[in-house]
Amino acid sequence: MRPRTLTLIAATGAALLACAALPANATAGPASAQEGSVSAADLLAKVTSCSQISNGKYRTDDETSATVPVCGKNGAVFWKADMDIDCDGQRTSKCNEDTDPWYQDDTAFHQSDGKPLRADSLPYVVVPSSSSTWNYGSAGIKGGGVVAVIYRNKVEYAVVGDTGPTKIIGEASYATAKALGIDPDPENGGTDSGVTYILFKNSQVSPIESHSAAVNLGDRLAQEFIRNN
Repeated sequence: MRPRTLTLIAATGAALLACAALPANATAGPASAQEGSVSAADLLAKVTSCSQISNGKYRTDDETSATVPVCGKNGAVFWKADMDIDCDGQRTSKCNEDTDPWYQDDTAFHQSDGKPLRADSLPYVVVPSSSSTWNYGSAGIKGGGVVAVIYRNKVEYAVVGDTGPTKIIGEASYATAKALGIDPDPENGGTDSGVTYILFKNSQVSPIESHSAAVNLGDRLAQEFIRNN
């Protein structure tokens, strides 16, 4: 992840199809933007108030003020922010130096074969790098942890796949945005607000590149989250 210096254009209301034809050796992407048995409304009802656990707040972009806290709940942490598009990792036709001015060919966490993650087919979320503001590891968040990403009453399960600047929050992979109907263009896409990220503590998808494993584990943890909050 890298800081954005341009204001991102809000996504249009038209929902994009979440699945696309992929090469035979590609990781399968999300099949639906409403995944699992727990509704967006039920999850959102549990995050209406914030018990702040971060030592300060984050910006959503370089040019914005710091307004986003990291909040704590039983079994999870969450924040409400924008979504910038991360296209880092494996170089593909959708994610490369030509499509993304900020492109980097690596991610903080890697697939089981040691390769970087593939942003255009794997739903993943970026967390701020550890700092005095907040240390994600100390909060029980780890690479491959499950995240419920909610936008416009849709739920998409993702993994913690990359780390970003210490003062900015609100970024997810191309595949995450596409599944939620957000413009996934890494330069001009994303949305300025309305995204809720619920990260389940001490969870880990194995292998990290298996989206179906993230959905199965995420649905179980979401059910526990509803019961325990």
